Amino acid sequence: MEILRCEKVSRIYGSGDGQVTALNQVDFSVQKGEFVAIVGASGSGKSTLLHILGSVDKPTSGRVFVEETDVSGLTPIQAAIFRRRKVGLVYQFYNLIPTITVRKNILMPLLLDKRKPNQEYFDKIVRTLGIGDKLEALPSQLSGGQQQRVSIARALIYRPALLLADEPTGNLDRKNSGEIIDMLKLSNRNLNQTILLITHDERIALEADRIVTIEDGRIICDRMKNRDALQKEWRG
Repeated sequence: MEILRCEKVSRIYGSGDGQVTALNQVDFSVQKGEFVAIVGASGSGKSTLLHILGSVDKPTSGRVFVEETDVSGLTPIQAAIFRRRKVGLVYQFYNLIPTITVRKNILMPLLLDKRKPNQEYFDKIVRTLGIGDKLEALPSQLSGGQQQRVSIARALIYRPALLLADEPTGNLDRKNSGEIIDMLKLSNRNLNQTILLITHDERIALEADRIVTIEDGRIICDRMKNRDALQKEWRG
């Protein structure tokens, strides 16, 4: 089932001599349950694409559909509500609220809507992410890897249509990076969570099932993973 579709999406910043085309006529779609890595050099447009998919930014032209909702046409208030309910966002900086517990940080999207959590699903998330013994701790009492697990749990709590992760391991060492990618893979497999992961790290990209490469605002390659073939290609 198609859960995301981009139609001729472009994003242009500035005007005249200072005009920059960050995205140029991007078309692609994602099926429910896919784990997709979006790769490209700095300035290629990959983060701009993620922000548009998450309704943080709007395309200059083209449309983006998430579960058949045209998110590119939402008002700022509608976009904020849609983002909270349908899009889980994970960044390399954890953006946790330092004065409340891990439990409340995870539940924050539901609390904002005055909704009662599904305890069984909550338990499944914290068990999958291995943070069940940290629920009453404050973020400052956790390691960087543990804080990133909490941010992933918060992103998952609303059962979002999409989990968008922008360089989620960029602030972590190699060991913690590997653990976070393992957690994302578990979420994809155990919770059937659709994941789009932005990364410049080929080692991390190879953990996804599909790799989309962006260059100068265009998709230049979109393929299902063949790990051995991709390793040979990237390493010459």
